[in-house]
Amino acid sequence: MKKYWLIIKNTWSETLTYRLNFVMWRIRVVVQFLTIYFLWLAVLPPNTNFGPYDQKLILTYILGAWFVGAIVFSTRTADIGEAINSGDVSNTLIKPVNFFLYWFSRDLGDKAMNIMFSVVEITLVFLILEPSVFIQTQITFFALAILSIILAVIIYFFISTILGFLGFWTPETWAPRFILFILVGFIAGEIFPLDILPSGVMKFLQFSPFTYLIYFPVKVYLGQLSYPQILGGLTIALAWTILFYLFTKLVWRFGLRFYAAQGR
Repeated sequence: MKKYWLIIKNTWSETLTYRLNFVMWRIRVVVQFLTIYFLWLAVLPPNTNFGPYDQKLILTYILGAWFVGAIVFSTRTADIGEAINSGDVSNTLIKPVNFFLYWFSRDLGDKAMNIMFSVVEITLVFLILEPSVFIQTQITFFALAILSIILAVIIYFFISTILGFLGFWTPETWAPRFILFILVGFIAGEIFPLDILPSGVMKFLQFSPFTYLIYFPVKVYLGQLSYPQILGGLTIALAWTILFYLFTKLVWRFGLRFYAAQGR
């Protein structure tokens, strides 16, 4: 485990080396949050309701979605496609490390950095905007929300890794990732809570993996789901985790057959 801890530390060092990239990422996240925040602030004045949400709950949801999204969507697996195309993935294959644990460790380092900055940013938001938000006091809902975030992190890691594996067949890995990132952010509930959609659409989305990336963890935190609903959601999320794990391993083994280590 020591070697994976060193990978996490090296990821921190790498992030600090390319400070501008990281700062621009954080600026983008903050600007996106402020845009959505002030939009909902205008749409939902005090003492009004929109479905199950009043202004306090919707602002809490937006803050929660921002924080969860910063954890789930921060990833270093975006570099896998480039590493395959350049032949750099060979460096990992010849080392005594597990390929997936190597990249997951890099992810953890990146997420730790994003969590630290997200806490600072949220603190500044509270000091400057003084939003009225809901604070969850029941430890059970808080713990279940953390568990659902862990599953969300793993699910997105596999999704992003699979996209990186497109590098086995094409050098164009950025465009599909960008398109999926935009779509996933929308249908994962990053911009608005999914339960304001028509019931038929919501019933369809609740069986997709994307619902469990942002919407579900935040709803658990808000305490708006019953324990049977939470258990059902965690079961679906766990099922998607297992399915994506198996599919990722399958694509990895199939892709290695086409790997030619160009540039090496």
